[in-house]
Order: sequence, then structure tokens, then C-alpha cells
Amino acid sequence: MTHMQFGWNAPVIGVPESGGQPIVMQELDQVLPVVAQHFDTVWTPDHFYGFDRIDDPFLECWTTLTWLAATFPQLKVGGLVMCNNYRHPTLLAHMGKTLQAFSGGRLILGIGAGWRADEYARHGLTFDPPAARIRQLGEAIRLIRAMWTQPRTTITGTYYQVRDLPCEPKPDPIPPIMIGGGGEKLMLRLVAELADWWDCGGTPEAYAHKLDVLHKHCEDVGRDSATIVQSTQIEVPAPADAAGSRALIAKLQPYIDLGITHMILDCGVVTDPERVRRLGEDVLARFR
Repeated sequence: MTHMQFGWNAPVIGVPESGGQPIVMQELDQVLPVVAQHFDTVWTPDHFYGFDRIDDPFLECWTTLTWLAATFPQLKVGGLVMCNNYRHPTLLAHMGKTLQAFSGGRLILGIGAGWRADEYARHGLTFDPPAARIRQLGEAIRLIRAMWTQPRTTITGTYYQVRDLPCEPKPDPIPPIMIGGGGEKLMLRLVAELADWWDCGGTPEAYAHKLDVLHKHCEDVGRDSATIVQSTQIEVPAPADAAGSRALIAKLQPYIDLGITHMILDCGVVTDPERVRRLGEDVLARFR
């Protein structure tokens, strides 16, 4: 059986059912310790305010990841996914090397091209067309990798220019870079060229189609698609009983049949650690 790993999406929003307290904070004392017993990774979204109500409390992604990495040393951490345009890639490279040093090598750098136009506008950020944002992402990833691997980095790109730039200490190991997105012409081509991991949501049928497209891009660039870790994110309830566990197993199986080896579960607002324990023992263990 393929070795499966599972990630927990730790929401950073404070919705009414959590009493306005960001969900990840509400989970810290009871829920997340159980998550750490059954999951491999923990993820937070990279936005600055909510979707239905923009005034809901909303925590910043990277700071939350740093706290989670320090609090739960069993778990790898990552953003799902970080927006390239929210942090200059040179800054992100320095942030990544630092978190990798403190965490003992547990960072997965999830990154994407960004998509939320209103968030860009409210923060005074330029929202370029999709093709330009994907090109920026590709240039940023190459720059970050160079900073993590070369003694000094000099790059004169279309979007980023650096000269004789040090980045010490080098992260050890080099964090895997997960690209999130499913654009078939440009984004999946970039995944084929640069990604260690690829994350894309959607139904099993939609994911299967995207996977076929990715395989073709990998053939074009001369890469074995098996070297890319396949990941997906899915919204599911933490099961309350045996029937719920069986239903969840049936829901996850089609994704796993596609060859996905890392699945990130978004269970929403969870306050009962026993539901997480049931999820781990009755569902996740089924696929280990």
C-alpha cells in the first residue's frame, strides 16, 4: 500500500461559532494535541481577513505557523498556500531558513500565484493578470531556491533583481516547495518544472483530469511525475460515530486511488478532541 500522510487545516479565522476567537487558538489546548498524535502536517491559509464577513478576526499565516511549529514538534508545517505577492521572495527565503533552523527541518513551503483581487486592492498591492502572476511565482521560486543553495545569489529577472546576496544559515534540509494551483496551461507547466509537491482541490474526477494534464507537462519537460508529491485538500466533518467514519472512508478512497499520498483535511470548527481521535483511529489508520 502507498504510504499515506495526512494534514490538518488549522483555520485562523474567528467565526461566530468559535465565539470570535480564531479557531486555531481555540484548538490549541485540547484538539491540536490529539491532531499531533494522528496527523503528519498542519496547515494554515494565507489571507488577511475572512470571506463572508471581512471584519471577523483573522490571524496572519506565517506567524501562526511559527507558533504551531514550536508548540507541536511532531508536526511539519506549511501555508496552504502562501501568496507570492504578499511577501518579497528574498524575505520569504530568509523567513524559511529561520523557521527551518528553529523547527529542525519541518517546513513545507506552500506557495501560489494569488487569486483574491479584493485582498490585493485593500492592501494596495498590484493585481497583475494571471499569466504575469504565474511568471512572478516561477521567478520567485527560482530565486528562493538559489538563496537556499548558493553561497551568494545574483539574479537579474523580469520581476526580481538581487546582487551578491547571502542567505545563511542554509536551511537543512532544503524545504520542499509545494505549488498550489490547477491552471492547465501555465500553472501545471510550472508545477512540472519546479514543484516538489503539488496541491489542488476539487472532486476526484476534476483532480484526475488535472493529473493527466500534469503528466503531459512532465513528459514535455523531461521529468518523472512520480517525483512530485501529490496533495489535495478536502472539507470533511470529523466523524461523530462509526457510521460517520465509514462514510468518510468511502469519501477519501477515490482520491487515494488516484495516487494522492498527502491529504489535507479541513474539518471546520472542531471542539471535541474525541472526534479527532475517532478520525485518526477509525479513518486515517485505515489508509496507513
